Amino acid sequence: MALKQSLQQRLLQKLSPQQIQLMKMLQLPTVELEKRIKEELEINPALEEGEEQIQDADHEEGVDEKRDDFDFQEYVNDDTPYYKTQSNNFSKDKEEYQKPLSFGYSLSERLTKQIRLKIKNEKNKEIAEHIIGNLDESGYLRRELFNIVDDLAFSQNIFTSEKELEKVLLEVQDLDPAGVGARSLKECLLIQLRKKKKTISIKTAEAILEKCFDSFTKKHYSKIAKKLDIDNTAIKEAIAEIVKLNPKPGNSLIDTQSSIQQITPDFTIVENDGNMTVELNHRNSPQLKVSKDYIEMIKGFQESDQKKRAKEAIVFVKQKVDSAKWFIEAIKQRQNTLLKTMEAIVSFQKNFFLTGDEKKLKPMILKDIASIVDMDISTISRVANSKHAATPYGIFSLKYFFSESLSTDTGEEVSTREVKTILNEAIKEEDKSKPLTDEKLAELLKQKGYLIARRTVDKYREQLNIPVARLRKQLL
Repeated sequence: MALKQSLQQRLLQKLSPQQIQLMKMLQLPTVELEKRIKEELEINPALEEGEEQIQDADHEEGVDEKRDDFDFQEYVNDDTPYYKTQSNNFSKDKEEYQKPLSFGYSLSERLTKQIRLKIKNEKNKEIAEHIIGNLDESGYLRRELFNIVDDLAFSQNIFTSEKELEKVLLEVQDLDPAGVGARSLKECLLIQLRKKKKTISIKTAEAILEKCFDSFTKKHYSKIAKKLDIDNTAIKEAIAEIVKLNPKPGNSLIDTQSSIQQITPDFTIVENDGNMTVELNHRNSPQLKVSKDYIEMIKGFQESDQKKRAKEAIVFVKQKVDSAKWFIEAIKQRQNTLLKTMEAIVSFQKNFFLTGDEKKLKPMILKDIASIVDMDISTISRVANSKHAATPYGIFSLKYFFSESLSTDTGEEVSTREVKTILNEAIKEEDKSKPLTDEKLAELLKQKGYLIARRTVDKYREQLNIPVARLRKQLL
């Protein structure tokens, strides 16, 4: 096949590395931006903390004297090719992720320490450790015992039976936290109840779980009362004991080790005589400048007669200076974009910021703000990502102010968040012995002028993490 040459003209849109980095910086919250600045200060010697100041002549002479003591040749070796000091193992647009540090003991380590003190028989000890290794993060044993018997025989050359394995499993289930090693939710709750002091309510709770577990999960209290021949008071006291139990005992260790994350707001909204003022967090405004030493180095090398020898040094210094200038400019551009976007949001949702009433939120999507500030929707999305605003009524995520619209019977467009608020209030005020079904909730909303279908009520209820009416039923 003969080779051919052809001339083609194509229209392409390609982002520069600086634009890609700016997009990444836009979606960084305040705390992450602070870390990013510290990283840049470490890797770029031409970038310094501080504010650019106009120096007088006397100070310039002092700086020159100090600069004479600095020998750049100690840091740059003219005999070493430039490419040998560079590494390009990663893509330009590759994002770096930091792995979180782990502290304390894991669930498996904690249980293994206990079982080694509890069981003396070496064979049973190895079986118990194998069982612990098969527990999931919630502390449950999801594998069948006959499968574990086969695993022990093939992988560890330990021959046992399901009956013997069951005995060892009981030893594992006796460990702390209570409920680990269970094979089902029912077994997990019963293990925890059996470790409690035997009171009437505890015994009733055990009977409910053992004989009426299906009715209990479906909240069919009348069936429980009939089968166990007990009244509603006894059922209520027993359920009060059951709800105190931990359905995921393995996660209790994770919860105690997890640190409380403090939200640092990126914006502060201040109200003054009906006027709203938007302020960026002061940590969002770092004072950075380009090192004057590096700027003078470029001038010095350019004026030098040995330009060929200083070529690599000039390239290195100029690269660092340009990078520092771009970084400072990117910070300023980020601040302007964030401030401009937040001011548009505050202007759009002014009634909410004046009153704090969630029902005052207007329907607002990314496109609405993008058209106001004359920016791309993707830019607004990055600004709203992981950002928070401190208002007189609390700290809110920027995504909180965005919602879709819904028409009322008068044709007025209202925010879906307003409908969710009314839905949530209706469920809170309902009769807990006879909770409102989705059909009744839809009728209630229609009476208030909101045209909404039952399936939409079901969707909003799930978004609010509210269970169905049957599961909201309570004994009074």
